[in-house]
Amino acid sequence: MKNIQNKVAPVMFVGTGSDVGKSVVNAAYCRILLQDGFAPAPFKAQNMSLNSFATPEGLEIGRAQAVQAEACGIPCSVDMNPVLLKPVSNQTAQVVLNGKPIGNQSAKEYFLGTDRDYIFAQAKNAFDRLAAKYHPIVLEGAGSISELNLRSKDIVNMRMAIATQAATFLIADIDRGGVFGSVYGTIKLLEPEERARIKGIIINKFRGDIDLFKDGRKMLEELTGVPVVAILPYFTDIKIEQEDSVVVDNYMGRTEQGKLNIAVVLLRHMSNFTDFNAMEKVPGVHLFYTADPVEIEKADVVIIPGSKNTIFDMLDIRKKGIAKAILNAHHSGKAVYGICGGYQIMGTQINDPYGMEGDTQSIPGLGILPVNTILSKEKVTEQCTFTFQGYEQKCEGYEIHMGQTQRLGGTAVCNINGKEGDGCFLNPQTWGTYIHGILDNKAVIDYILEHNGVTERTEAFDYAAFKEEQYNKLADHVRANTDMELFYDLIKVEG
Repeated sequence: MKNIQNKVAPVMFVGTGSDVGKSVVNAAYCRILLQDGFAPAPFKAQNMSLNSFATPEGLEIGRAQAVQAEACGIPCSVDMNPVLLKPVSNQTAQVVLNGKPIGNQSAKEYFLGTDRDYIFAQAKNAFDRLAAKYHPIVLEGAGSISELNLRSKDIVNMRMAIATQAATFLIADIDRGGVFGSVYGTIKLLEPEERARIKGIIINKFRGDIDLFKDGRKMLEELTGVPVVAILPYFTDIKIEQEDSVVVDNYMGRTEQGKLNIAVVLLRHMSNFTDFNAMEKVPGVHLFYTADPVEIEKADVVIIPGSKNTIFDMLDIRKKGIAKAILNAHHSGKAVYGICGGYQIMGTQINDPYGMEGDTQSIPGLGILPVNTILSKEKVTEQCTFTFQGYEQKCEGYEIHMGQTQRLGGTAVCNINGKEGDGCFLNPQTWGTYIHGILDNKAVIDYILEHNGVTERTEAFDYAAFKEEQYNKLADHVRANTDMELFYDLIKVEG
């Protein structure tokens, strides 16, 4: 390995397409650089995701950059993801700039009507602030870098690579097939200045014997003139929090015998599905996602998750018979819990006087909790500490919501920051809260298990320690399959 005291350039990971593994690969090299004595920090100029996180300063960024910051061993910051797009419908997204929403825009309005130079300047300023504190910055691109129709609108891919002089690595997903065409075509479609920034190729999600790809590696290098730096085997035993809800597919299912079955209602605009990562790991618990009314009624516990469009999702679950299934479960004495948008859905009324989610100004909720919600223009984004239902243990979570909910009955679920009551609690089987990450806390997990028939207590699951272990496992996996000497040669700055 090269002397790590040598100055290195910013490092950037871009893709031949969406979902090729950029976020996880980025996290892996963040941890590797940390292990090797650097002080890295992640950066993604523009992100599109419903999975977001509140920074310590009370601003909103994509969850992937918060995860990558953990891999770097540092607190997350809004400068790590200055532009976040949160889809509200198939054609509209909320635009979050420097951690605060600036309104909803259609794709056409955002890409054609928004001042791209201004947005890019904001992103570059965020990068510069990070680069003054950390070294190197580890950038992530978005989607494919060869979308010719979007080249002039780009603020996150090769325009950023050039502006930051980043040593850029192209990631391809070989599991999809067509890796030669996707890599060769992607590079050839770049402009010469862009092509010059591509320093290496990373083949991701390889199945089988890597030795069988020796000739393929050589062919790719001859075709493109770019070295293959890593061939990363496909893995299923390393658990890193994912950004895209496509990973929920792995947990789609139905009830199982002999376990506490927890059904998470699969909403069309479900957000922050990482709320359930810790509960998935609890022995004796079978947590699954479903939009099947039959499976919802059969489950022991039903959780309605967060939503980016609460009104649409309320109408949608009513149309599909899911609302009736939730009510049937509730009336039969089973537990029904709601988180954020799910909490709003459990109430009696949802009002949208400012049109934040569309044209529907008011709809009835499920009527399970005595609360009314008004969707407001101001967004709450903050980390919090809280106590839950009399437990002394201090818990941690975060809030991201635009609604203000009035409790007309019941009591508070949590006591936030020692003073403010959150949520609505009717009984151990019926409550809702605005706090994301509430299920990461042992007190809350123990309470749910105890009040839903699980009498045998297992050893406490330390989710923070588990995540640290996974970052190190990921780094070991990627390091073992990367030519690290070549990697450091390619990112080294001479002089």
